[in-house]
Parts: sequence; structure tokens; C-alpha cells
Amino acid sequence: MKRSNRLGTGFQSNEEIRKRNTQRIKTVADRSMARVVGPRKIWSRALLFKLRNRARIQVGLRKRCLVSKKKKVLRKEKKVQVISREPNRADNLRKLVPGGDSMDICSLLEETAHYIKCLATQVKVMQSIADLYST
Repeated sequence: MKRSNRLGTGFQSNEEIRKRNTQRIKTVADRSMARVVGPRKIWSRALLFKLRNRARIQVGLRKRCLVSKKKKVLRKEKKVQVISREPNRADNLRKLVPGGDSMDICSLLEETAHYIKCLATQVKVMQSIADLYST
């Protein structure tokens, strides 16, 4: 109890614990899927890059929280109004596929097909694990 109070976490509800565990499982599943594919596909490189950066940021935030106890100053961000065109289907697809924002349409479709196959495999594996532990 003293340790949790020192870290500033306090008590966590079951919902918070469930959300944290769900996020951890998703991160591990994404990381393992991207590592199996390796650097051959753009989406796997983008996903691994995103996960590495997220881990570095989290470690940096933990260190800062433990080292300094300064008050945070909230900055007001200036709103920038951007006039943009109507997003088409390819733009929507680029948002869904990791690394899709830097691909041409042919590469995007090829990477999307491979990404969907890997996600389907990931679902089957996770369902098998869930079935194993539910019985």
C-alpha cells in the first residue's frame, strides 16, 4: 500500500486494471505479429517503430515522474485551420494500415491484403488461447 501511494497510483478499479491488461495483451500481440513478418513489409516496420517509440516515451515519463515533482504547465495550443479535400477510400485505408500514409495505391493494397491475413491469423491464435484457458 505504501508503495502504490509513493508512485501516485493509489488504488485502481477493476475496470482500470482490465483496460491496462487489455492494452498490454494487444501490444504484445501486435509486436509478435510484426516480428514474425519482419522487415519485409512496410506495415510491420511501421508498427514496430510505433511500439518502440511508445515504450521509450513511457519509460521517459516514468523517470520524469519519479525524479521531478514540478507542477505541469498546460500550454494553450494555437488552433490551425487547414482546408483539406474530402478523404477518399484510399485515404481511409491509409489511416488503418500502419505505415500506409507513405504508400502509393498499389503498395497500399498489397500491404493491406497481407496485414488482413496476419490479423486473421492473430485472431485465430488468440481465440485458441482463450478456448484453452476457458475450459
